[in-house]
Amino acid sequence: MTNRLRFSVQKASEHLRKVDPVIASLIDAHGPYLPRPSMEPYEYLVRTILFQQLAGSAASAIQQRFYKMHGDETETPTAQQILETTDEAFRSVGVSRQKASYLRDFAYHIVHGELEFEKLDEWNDDEISKHLTVVKGIGEWSAHMFLMFQLGRPNVLPIGDLGIRAGMRIAYQLKEIPSPQEARTIGEPWAPYRSVASWYMWRAVETPP
Repeated sequence: MTNRLRFSVQKASEHLRKVDPVIASLIDAHGPYLPRPSMEPYEYLVRTILFQQLAGSAASAIQQRFYKMHGDETETPTAQQILETTDEAFRSVGVSRQKASYLRDFAYHIVHGELEFEKLDEWNDDEISKHLTVVKGIGEWSAHMFLMFQLGRPNVLPIGDLGIRAGMRIAYQLKEIPSPQEARTIGEPWAPYRSVASWYMWRAVETPP
């Protein structure tokens, strides 16, 4: 796994320090932006679907059992293997009926060439989001996380993420968690590095002042 950042973390930090003293204080408190290592798009999205609405430990255990059922607990099953997995097999490793339908829909799009990962670098953020969200179980939030952490896009603001909005409440000392539209307004000065500033909102939640 590698980092696929398409921008300079130093330049992003310099910009955010200039436009927002609150972000400047968070940079001082938490250090430089440290994105997660990226994976292959297919592997990342299978994992995304499996981990939805589950605690990390439970999701990891289900992922391990699901992968092992197809041969190796460290290797993502192929799209064809997912399509061939029966309802009973999904249930036996703890994958819910709904997630099984999501995984099958995703695998269907892969097998039939309807997801074109090789073209992602040519597309802007909105084009990629629209391309991914045709799959059941991959919504706007999942697409935003993919853009930020898989593709290293610099200017993503996931206003639907409650953690980011909770971080805004703490960092900006607001009485209530801002609405998505209010969060968009707060984040406007951060462009073109809203991904980095969003990361600091999560840090604010983890270690509130």
